Amino acid sequence: MPHMAHTIREKRKLLARVRRIRGQVEAIERALEGDAECEQVMHLIAGARGAMAGLMAEVVEDHVLSHLVDDTKHPGALNTDAAQQLLELVRTYLR
Repeated sequence: MPHMAHTIREKRKLLARVRRIRGQVEAIERALEGDAECEQVMHLIAGARGAMAGLMAEVVEDHVLSHLVDDTKHPGALNTDAAQQLLELVRTYLR
C-alpha cells in the first residue's frame, strides 16, 4: 500500500490540524472532569467531531488528487470533472 507522501507544508498543515483536535479532545476531558453541563460537553464533542471529519475530508481529497487522478502518472485514467464532483460530495458530507 502506498504511503502518504506530502510536502513539508502539507505535512505541517495536517499536523497542526491534529494538534488542534488533540486540544479539543483535551477540552472534553477537562469538561468531564470538572462536571460540566451536558450541553457544554455535547458542544465540545460536536466541535471535535467536525474537526476530525474535516481532517478526513482533506486526507481523502489529497489521496484522490495524488493517487487516483494524477494526470502526469495516469493520463486520461479518470474523468477530471467526475473526480471534482466526487470531491465536492466528500467535502459536503465530511465537513
